Amino acid sequence: MSGSGGASPPSVLFLLLLAAPGFAQPAGEAACRPVRAAFQVLQPGAKWVPESPVPGLDLQVCVPKGSTCCSRRMEEKYQAVARQNMEQLLQSASMELKFLVIQNAAVFQEAFEIVVRHARNFTNSMFRSHYKSMGPRALKFVGELFTDVSLYILGSDISVNDMINEFFDSLFPLVYSHLINPGFPDPSVEMTECLRAARRDLKAFGNYPKMMMTQVSKSLQATRVFLQALNLGIEVINTTDHLKLSKECGRALLKMWYCSHCQGLLLAKPCAGYCGAVTYGCLAGVGEIDRHWRDYISSLEGLTKGMRGVYDMEHVLLNLFSLVRDAVIYVQKNGGKLSATVSRLCGHAQQRQYRSTNYPEDLFIDKKGLKVTHIEQEETLSSRRRELITKLKSHSDFYSTLPEYICNHSSAVQNDTVCWNGQEVVERYSPHIPRNGAKAQPGNHEGKMKGPEPVISQIIDKLKHINQGTN
Repeated sequence: MSGSGGASPPSVLFLLLLAAPGFAQPAGEAACRPVRAAFQVLQPGAKWVPESPVPGLDLQVCVPKGSTCCSRRMEEKYQAVARQNMEQLLQSASMELKFLVIQNAAVFQEAFEIVVRHARNFTNSMFRSHYKSMGPRALKFVGELFTDVSLYILGSDISVNDMINEFFDSLFPLVYSHLINPGFPDPSVEMTECLRAARRDLKAFGNYPKMMMTQVSKSLQATRVFLQALNLGIEVINTTDHLKLSKECGRALLKMWYCSHCQGLLLAKPCAGYCGAVTYGCLAGVGEIDRHWRDYISSLEGLTKGMRGVYDMEHVLLNLFSLVRDAVIYVQKNGGKLSATVSRLCGHAQQRQYRSTNYPEDLFIDKKGLKVTHIEQEETLSSRRRELITKLKSHSDFYSTLPEYICNHSSAVQNDTVCWNGQEVVERYSPHIPRNGAKAQPGNHEGKMKGPEPVISQIIDKLKHINQGTN
């Protein structure tokens, strides 16, 4: 008896189970009736189910030693059902992990948008409250800046330096005409363009634009990579969910789950060791993801730990209004020098003597008077990121334990006693579980599968890329 260990006699339990209904070998017309009834559930009204055992010479996978209760079309249907079973088990396995990543990707994207919205409102409030004469016009430039910030976070091909330069280029003519030369008509289009062009050479706002570039660039880059990493996580899991099973895998699953039916053994369940060998073979390509998945979680953890200070967009953006305010004050304090230089560079038609007194009411602002209400949150973005990483780490072995999950949820006999080995019911099965991955499969005779599919290789390449980008 296969797998019985040679000299050891069969156990009483083993003999009793083989004699039980559903474990008996086909013998006469009555043998195939349970098989017909069970198959009708899968394929109602099927006309190609043998009424009694047949030689089964046309079977390709469930090849009988004697007679069989299966036809070739039954075998094909069983294989389709076996594939469907595997797909459902894969989706079930990843359900919790997939929900975790999808939910957090949506939550963080929404949270980042809320931070951007608050930052824009803080900056608008600063202009409205302390620069009433030009405040309404400044709102347009503030809005454009934070729209670019949002687009950048979502992956838009836009330069942070360019968006900040554009903001200060647009702001300078407004500041110059309302705070340096107040009371005069708005500058002409030609004058506005001249002021825009001269702003950088004049360093009208001092080093504040450069400071903003550094802080915003670092914090937004970290945020952008974080969101990209979460979206890649979803893509990786979806690849597993919709894995295309190879022809060899389909045949192996058929043999494991349904070939026993052809022998009339409806109650027979696959041995856990045999199930492990088949599923490791089927998922060998997916197993190649394991190391890169672990690296992905580790890299994401390192990224989140580094998202503080100038790398924390919540901190940077919500305090951006103060840099803008200080930049405007810098222009005001250097107004005399700037006015003289601008008159020389732009041929200002509205030249007048620079006055160091009688500034308009909103020329200088009291920093103490500008307070930003702290956004009280039950959980900050930082704490939410830590919580996500903790949960992700509990799924770090997802790909290495996938075959085990499949077998645990497909009625495999865990102690490998009195179970189906692909050929017959044996008293004991001696498992041979190979190492994880396609390269470890040559010795796995239960599932001789090919290497990773192209889609798996592409996912691995993307994981490598994102892992390098987060380090």
